[in-house]
Amino acid sequence: MAHGKDDKIVDGEEMTSEQARPIPEGKYFRTRDGYQIHYHEAGTYTAGRPSLLFLHGSGPGASGYSNFKLNYPIFAEAGHHCLAIDYLGFGYSSKPTDIDYTTDLYVEHFRELVEGLGIEQVVPVGNSLGGSLAIAFTLAHPHLVPRLILMAPGGLAPLPTFVPYQVGLHAIQQWLASGSQDIADFRKVLAFLVHDPGCLTEESVTERFAIALGQPKEVWMRRRVRDHVARLGELKVPILCFWGSRDKFIPVAQGLILAERAPDVKLIVSNRCGHWYMVEECADFNAQSIAFLESAA
Repeated sequence: MAHGKDDKIVDGEEMTSEQARPIPEGKYFRTRDGYQIHYHEAGTYTAGRPSLLFLHGSGPGASGYSNFKLNYPIFAEAGHHCLAIDYLGFGYSSKPTDIDYTTDLYVEHFRELVEGLGIEQVVPVGNSLGGSLAIAFTLAHPHLVPRLILMAPGGLAPLPTFVPYQVGLHAIQQWLASGSQDIADFRKVLAFLVHDPGCLTEESVTERFAIALGQPKEVWMRRRVRDHVARLGELKVPILCFWGSRDKFIPVAQGLILAERAPDVKLIVSNRCGHWYMVEECADFNAQSIAFLESAA
């Protein structure tokens, strides 16, 4: 199985300071359009068995590692091959300022990575924007996806129908507009992601803050992602979906839209968490997801 170069170069510039490297560095894959996609890999690939593609959300400072560091190592211990990637504009991946960040661009990079690593099938595991992209990838390449795991995915309703009413989304928009470089302000924004304040550790704040400061404004201003409302019925694969009823970013009622329109959905809702089910309900998420994957074996 061929892997991308495990180097320490992003956009041709060496990053050596501790602040520029707040999370562990993994591997890099160069896309056909010349960008570097950073990812963490855990577990061993087995031919004929799908790998897991962990897809993070869109908040400032997000990365595959910061979103899923409590999850993908556990999946790997259970025998699964895992890839936790940073999208273009996030983590240690390239951050161009002269492009639109579109659904199609993200999905194409996922496809290139999967095919470049010689992987036959993947189970996308997506949170928020990552959930929307997981759905988009499944719709674009159904032959590559035997199952789907989602956490409060985007793309289930047109943005104008819920964005004006979600306090978490407003907090992010205000932080981005302010240009604040005060970590205390950043911590207040991240607090909207969880229901239990104790789940927001100082480590999770500091590692995301350092990444966020290096993200260009174009990552948000030139984002062009679409919803999948009209195509949910085309998702023929079994879907396991998690949601926190205290979610301040994407309302839990949208889980019912997915359950009503896609043919095979198990929806799990907890009133003990917000937008980060995989963090606040970590043990439950890991156990339920691994059982779901093993039920297909």
